[in-house]
Amino acid sequence: MKHRLLRVNELVKRELSALVTREINFESALVTINQVDVTPDLKNAHVFVSVLGTKDDGAGVLARLEANRVALQAQLGKQIALKYTPHLVFHLDKSIERGTRVIKIMQELEAPHGNDE
Repeated sequence: MKHRLLRVNELVKRELSALVTREINFESALVTINQVDVTPDLKNAHVFVSVLGTKDDGAGVLARLEANRVALQAQLGKQIALKYTPHLVFHLDKSIERGTRVIKIMQELEAPHGNDE
């Protein structure tokens, strides 16, 4: 990936994280923007969001983000000077859950299963 696109991804991620923290209140969940992938033409941005809380929170968080998408895009356009303000597409990122599951499995494998000596 080109360096400019990497910088744009990081800039959009940072600004969008600040906007979401400031503008939207999620009562029972911790919402984190893990990654932003802006397309090379700068017209779309895929936003990967991780949600820590109950399992039902993921769909609710995505619905709230999608409901506020237009306002977030407008604020993002004011904060960042790009040729186009990217259309935000939100995705649920389950990488933290997968990582936690892998660590748990590894810990179970390392734990002694009784006195086999």
